[in-house]
Amino acid sequence: VRLQVQSVEKPLYRGTFHCFQSIIKQESVFGLYKGIGSPMMGLTFINALVFGVQGNTLRALGKDTPLNQFLAGSAAGAIQCVICCPMELAKTRMQLQGTGEYKLKMKNYKNSLDCLIKIYRKEGLRGINRGMVSTFIRETPSFGFYFLTYDCMTRYLGCEAEDSYVIPKLLFSGGMSGIVSWLSTYPVDVIKSRLQADGVGGVTQYNGILDCIRKSYHEEGWRVFTRGLTSTLLRAFPVNAATFATVTVFLMYMRSEDNLRECEPGPVIQQPSSL
Repeated sequence: VRLQVQSVEKPLYRGTFHCFQSIIKQESVFGLYKGIGSPMMGLTFINALVFGVQGNTLRALGKDTPLNQFLAGSAAGAIQCVICCPMELAKTRMQLQGTGEYKLKMKNYKNSLDCLIKIYRKEGLRGINRGMVSTFIRETPSFGFYFLTYDCMTRYLGCEAEDSYVIPKLLFSGGMSGIVSWLSTYPVDVIKSRLQADGVGGVTQYNGILDCIRKSYHEEGWRVFTRGLTSTLLRAFPVNAATFATVTVFLMYMRSEDNLRECEPGPVIQQPSSL
């Protein structure tokens, strides 16, 4: 977020690692965790919603094909925007608060919840849903590629429950899915961050998505749409590796015949799955 929205005329950071070092030096290690309250509150619901919608949509479509994997993932991505957009708005505002200050001279927001409450009081529902359209444009195809890549990777690597290397394979598949997902729509994420950060400090620069694209490109060229990509990909691999592996192993355990016999009498219904 810091890299995506910093001023081109007076940049604070030269790149990912300089940004990392500067935050620790200027704001202490706790500066790296600014805005953590928002993801902590929202990610549980987002992941539950995403995997639940994706699984049920795939089941409703009937066949486990690459196209259906993409469609089911896209449906999940679109629906979770309702939670994702306000969550990321609070995260962005909190992460930009007190940039370069070891001790904040003036706190606009005490925490993520306080941030959303103050934005709501000042701007209403429209305020806390700032960036919703750009979030929808980013998340819908992004989650389609997310689940499609995971499906293709697990099939190619031959992930089977009895495979002694199933965990490393799942971790690798999940990590690569995260990278492909972010690469597919990353320029939109830059625009979303800029729109959600717009107005911090009382100055509004953009009138909407197209205006933001036009002004950003005019001032900084095409490279503006890759701002912060390195840090995003460094985060994407471990986060999504852990997410997918945890969900898959948990479902494999819950769907095993022994557990199903203990919990549910009657025939086992086979669900379409790449595993």
